[in-house]
Amino acid sequence: MDKGELSFRQAKRTDVPLILSFIQALADYEKLSQEVTADPALLEHWLFDRQAAQVLFGIVDGKEVGFALYFFNFSTFLGKGGLYLEDLYILPEFRGRGYGHSFFHQLARVAVQEGCGRMEWCCLDWNLPSIGFYQSLGARPMSEWTTYRLTGPDLQKLASP
Repeated sequence: MDKGELSFRQAKRTDVPLILSFIQALADYEKLSQEVTADPALLEHWLFDRQAAQVLFGIVDGKEVGFALYFFNFSTFLGKGGLYLEDLYILPEFRGRGYGHSFFHQLARVAVQEGCGRMEWCCLDWNLPSIGFYQSLGARPMSEWTTYRLTGPDLQKLASP
């Protein structure tokens, strides 16, 4: 199948249902569907009212074929911001056409334009195709770091007086 030209656009408030559909598709792929609690109101509030993250769509022939959700963090060691890629998902029928590379190229451009010192993301250990892809870009795993997370009742308990 012909590759088709990929273009990009930033999400708008009216894209919230589409963003949620990409989140649900990603969760299905990662076998984590049961963890999705996002709903349209939450996404609209956090993405557009609070501007906590941004969404970039990849478009081919007028159709959104992938999305990347990212936000800016800060490195105390570098003394400057970084771009953190929370999620990247390309519809299965559009994979293998170089669109993942195009997304990373575009996100790297955003990071450089914003003066960021680095770009980071996480990957599930079992996702060998993605790991190979990331390494082909020059990315390296940060194996000396372990991610920790507090959620739900544990987060509430810690926040309590």
